Amino acid sequence: MATITADLKSGFAVEIRQGDHVWYADEPTELGGTDTGPNPYDLLLSAVAACSCITLSMYCQRKGWALHSISAKYEHDKTHVDDCEDCDDELSGRIDRIRSEIFIEGDFDDEQRSRLIDVAQKCPVHKTVDNGVSFTTECIFVG
Repeated sequence: MATITADLKSGFAVEIRQGDHVWYADEPTELGGTDTGPNPYDLLLSAVAACSCITLSMYCQRKGWALHSISAKYEHDKTHVDDCEDCDDELSGRIDRIRSEIFIEGDFDDEQRSRLIDVAQKCPVHKTVDNGVSFTTECIFVG
């Protein structure tokens, strides 16, 4: 299990750590932050984008397929469910929507292309976000 720690530094700037890795999150200046890092939604999108690229690359390596390059573009917005053509009919109100474009360069036939489209939507982080998450939160008050 991975452990991430996050410490509020100043304003809305947060230092995030995992093992030897350190990165930052913040809000843009127009929202009161100091823009020292991506906002939390951007970090979420980066996790899905990275996982999609890694999953597709691993799949191509395992199959011995000639992958030349892969890149991904992810966007997040909120929309009303009535304005969402692809949304579940059981939803109501405003919803979060993530759109992606994954650019795959390689020598693939039609069957391989079709399989890569399926694999792109099955990266572990994509599945976690898509399936929903059960959160358990415990606030520990110190002092």
